[in-house]
Amino acid sequence: MGILDSIPHVNAVLSHRPWPRAVVTEAGWQAAIDRLVEGGLTLLGFWGEPTAVHMAMLDGGSAEIAVVTYECAAGTFPSVASRHPPALRLERTIHDLFGLVPTAADDLRPWLDHYAWGKSYPLSGRNASRDARPYQFLPAEGEGLHQVAVGPVHAGIIEPGHFRFTANGEHVVRLEQWLGYTHKGIESLMQGASLEAAAKLANRTSGDSAVAYAFAFARAAEAALDIEVPRRATYLRALMAELERLANHFGDIGAICNDASFALMHAQTGILRERTLRAAGAAFGHRLMMDVVVPGGVARDIAPDGVTALRTLLAEIKKVFPRLIELYDNTASLQDRTVTTGIVKADYARQFGAGGHVGRASGRDFDARRTLAYAPYDQLSFEVPVLEAGDVNARVWIRIREVEQSVELIGQILDLMGPGEIRNTPPAGRGGCEGLALTEAFRGDVLVWLRLDGALRVERCHLRDASWFQWPLLETAIEGNIIADFPLCNKSFNCSYSGADL
Repeated sequence: MGILDSIPHVNAVLSHRPWPRAVVTEAGWQAAIDRLVEGGLTLLGFWGEPTAVHMAMLDGGSAEIAVVTYECAAGTFPSVASRHPPALRLERTIHDLFGLVPTAADDLRPWLDHYAWGKSYPLSGRNASRDARPYQFLPAEGEGLHQVAVGPVHAGIIEPGHFRFTANGEHVVRLEQWLGYTHKGIESLMQGASLEAAAKLANRTSGDSAVAYAFAFARAAEAALDIEVPRRATYLRALMAELERLANHFGDIGAICNDASFALMHAQTGILRERTLRAAGAAFGHRLMMDVVVPGGVARDIAPDGVTALRTLLAEIKKVFPRLIELYDNTASLQDRTVTTGIVKADYARQFGAGGHVGRASGRDFDARRTLAYAPYDQLSFEVPVLEAGDVNARVWIRIREVEQSVELIGQILDLMGPGEIRNTPPAGRGGCEGLALTEAFRGDVLVWLRLDGALRVERCHLRDASWFQWPLLETAIEGNIIADFPLCNKSFNCSYSGADL
């Protein structure tokens, strides 16, 4: 039985691909929330339009996905977050952008809106009055409590975000985040953009995941337009995605060790990260491989000497990385800082649908490459590492094992990738179509939903980073730990600010 078979709905939207979307009544909307609360479904995405809200949900057992839509005739919709906490920040964002009000909501504080915009509810198509007021952090009661405010400005080139700690001595009682400082209006910029321009915007949603976002956007557009991608192009996309995963995992492993005062690992993994970026630049003309993945395929083929550069990179990683793993595993001072620190409970990871290293380190066995088996991963052999401990150490080991898998995947792709076309041009004149796609970025699944008009311009596009469901878990992971361990916990998550600020 499909997801929508158990949810009362008015009608299905036939132009939505590859998974179904249906408009539901209030009873259907509440039935969908019931399934989320019971744990039968996982919330994948939650976004709005001027007069409607949408929820994408996953049945983990069958790997089936469905989208339900509630039409907000009175400018309101039944709150999801009041019964299912993972929806809270997305629900607050819908209110900020569209002015739609969740009825019976427990928390209507602004999330993205810092009262710096020229108008309220900028995507609603109307102007509404509002009162600017200081942000109210949640209260905490108890003897001997004090607050420590960190950010939004941080050291170095870290993106801005505010962290409010309530502590008893050194031990954290509560952490509350407030983000939104890197909001760039990307969903507004998407509206009316051509496919080419929108693909570039998707590339720049979160720079460290440029390939993953471009990949997801391209697949959503291809699903909407019902077009095939040449076989060689699918391999080139996966090649870039795995290079991006390698570069970020190397950087993260080193940064975590550096926060535990082990600079040697930071230096050595930094070298591997730089070598990976240089190889990517040699192969695809850009260190972050921006603007190569496009709807219909890829914009350019791998450079003539690109394969040699990548095989040289793989050889170096296979030579150096095992020694670094041994160094990490045998350094007692590192283990003392990472083992049992910042634990994410398995129940929380499941409830929030946490993806990537955060979810898999806490027992959630989900990887979009395998669970949804999109091309070319359906033709490749790889393992998805899963651990149960849920601490900083487990998140490091997930990254280590994923580096090993990415090295093997790149080798497979280079062996299997034959000659052929690299792009099919999207057809014109196929309007009113909608597409949904997920791809696996280095920190978890990226979701893109879009609607195209007859001129292949974007009517509406929503991009959801894995960080939306990981940031709240960081708040739970630091509770009971000391403030000095927060940088270590934070680095072990490495959530995206830009990806969650839109």
